[in-house]
Amino acid sequence: MAGSKLQSFWNHPAGPKTIFFWAPTVKWGISIANIVDFSEPPERISYPQQVALMCTGLIYSRYSMVITPVWLLFSFEDTGFKY
Repeated sequence: MAGSKLQSFWNHPAGPKTIFFWAPTVKWGISIANIVDFSEPPERISYPQQVALMCTGLIYSRYSMVITPVWLLFSFEDTGFKY
């Protein structure tokens, strides 16, 4: 049974073989790394990480304004809301 669930997950249209899986995974990874850095002193802020976070936020915000559930997706873009 576990094999069929894994096979189903692997072959899903939004599974790990597609950008629809990896783009949000990378976005969440950058966000979690940023949260971990809250305890760091301001002098050690990673500027490349902040730029990556800003760019991915802008890309996702722009994308959310183009598709149908505009304000719903835009407002929950980085809050962890899954639908």
